[in-house]
Amino acid sequence: MTQIIAEAGVNHNGSADLAFALIDEAYKAGADIIKFQTFKAEHLVTSAAQQARYQRVNTQKSESQLAMLKRLELDYSLHQQLIEHCQSLDIAFMSSAFDGESLQFLTQTLGLTTLKIASGELTNAPFLLAHARAGCKLIVSTGMATLADIESALGVIAFGLTADTREIPSREAFEYAYASKEGQLALKQNVTLLHCTTEYPAPFEEINLKAMGTLARAFDLPTGYSDHSEGIAVPLAAVARGACVIEKHFTLDKNLPGPDHKASLTPGELAAMITAIRQIDVALGSPVKAPTVSEYRNRSVARKCLVAAHNIEKGTLFTQSNIAIKRAWSGLSPYDYWRVVGSTASRSYANGEPIVD
Repeated sequence: MTQIIAEAGVNHNGSADLAFALIDEAYKAGADIIKFQTFKAEHLVTSAAQQARYQRVNTQKSESQLAMLKRLELDYSLHQQLIEHCQSLDIAFMSSAFDGESLQFLTQTLGLTTLKIASGELTNAPFLLAHARAGCKLIVSTGMATLADIESALGVIAFGLTADTREIPSREAFEYAYASKEGQLALKQNVTLLHCTTEYPAPFEEINLKAMGTLARAFDLPTGYSDHSEGIAVPLAAVARGACVIEKHFTLDKNLPGPDHKASLTPGELAAMITAIRQIDVALGSPVKAPTVSEYRNRSVARKCLVAAHNIEKGTLFTQSNIAIKRAWSGLSPYDYWRVVGSTASRSYANGEPIVD
């Protein structure tokens, strides 16, 4: 079954009430995981860092990233309460760290066992190494990346998963770890890749969903899709194309202030997406092409057989004019048509009666 991550991200707007309400809605919608973002704004951006274009458009406010992100921090003290609320509802809690202090808090203080690495961190080699050494399962988003970027990142992670902590990190060490059997096995056991287009909302013509298959073939790792497009069509298509994980932003209200609300699903849309994904999961079924149980019941009704085109007396020669091919309750297969034509009827047949000679 596809693992579904309901991405709350920063759509709590720094409010505890909104954060708890987002958990409730993700649970009601049927998500497996709700994911937040954990950071200290001053560790994430400089005071001079400007907003992305989509952030200016969506917030309709021109300010520094630092000013915007300060309002969107999820207070450390709130995390444990959110985890306990998730546990009471039987939905998993996850968060992405964006700085070293937050990563340490998620892993050492909260004891999270699965981490999501955001697309923007894919080239942050020291941060990737810290994630790998945290001993957690890793979900790695690949927005803005080339195959070379991804391979380099996986080299860092393979090194972190397999090398002794006393070994000095280097490009050569990362390449060796990635190429080694031990490194490849560690990646297969611990890493899932997500195809992603880093734009909010992502234009449909830039989704390039076929690239998800390219990732799966290139790296032989479980592969899913992190979606920033409008609506639910693309994540459904991703599941049909084999995504093992779907991540999708959602909000309580698209009109709330903040950078991500307008590109997020409402709770109702999230529920509709999850319902459709579960239907697709079931519908994908088996790769074996064979009649199903239901089809076996319908074959005798839907398929045609040889029948008498009109009354046929015993001893009459079967011809193209007195044999028809129609749906009936039983009878010889149309494959027997050429064998029967030219033979003699061993018994009499009424009009429409299946031929059994």
